Amino acid sequence: MKFGAAIRRHTAAVRAMVVFTIILGIAYPLMVTGIAQLAFKNKANGSLITDASGQVVGSSLLCQQYVDKNGDALAQYFQARPSNASGGPTDPGCNYTLSGGGNRGTNDPTLKDTIRGRIDAYAKAYSIDPAKVPEDAVTASGSGEDPGISVENADYQAPSVAKARNLDLSVVRKAIKENTDGRNLGFLGEEYVNVVTLNLALDKNHPVAAAG
Repeated sequence: MKFGAAIRRHTAAVRAMVVFTIILGIAYPLMVTGIAQLAFKNKANGSLITDASGQVVGSSLLCQQYVDKNGDALAQYFQARPSNASGGPTDPGCNYTLSGGGNRGTNDPTLKDTIRGRIDAYAKAYSIDPAKVPEDAVTASGSGEDPGISVENADYQAPSVAKARNLDLSVVRKAIKENTDGRNLGFLGEEYVNVVTLNLALDKNHPVAAAG
């Protein structure tokens, strides 16, 4: 009798495992995937973006580098925030090989020197007072792959981009506004400009000859 009871208990456990495997391992993932594809297809597939020809060129969630063959920033493009590998506008961020935070404290002399160098480089590149350099222009995001910059940062870069593309500044500022995302739920976080979609829009509407 004891042996039979043990067999029944083990059989019940096996049946429960099979049932929950089907429900939680197959049915539930398929249901969630189906809902995501129906209601949030673009986000579920990685928020991919395409160029004018319809070719996928990246994701709106990940920054890209806009540099010449020497690795220097191209003036006709807006630049993302620096990464742990970059020093400023002429040494662009978005380095996927060094993704993540630097984990340096505010009293770290290396961090201070890095930030000071980025401030000087940004101020020189965009002809502004070093005291006015936006914080996000000289500090890396947590991932180092953030495509968003502050509106202030974009506004300071705008004259350089307009000049390189031979455009009126108002045209570039309009593109900035069209690629600015508001606060989450209307009050969380800050507005930010998506550099990837902004540069893609400029290339689509105001193309320039390829450089580097």
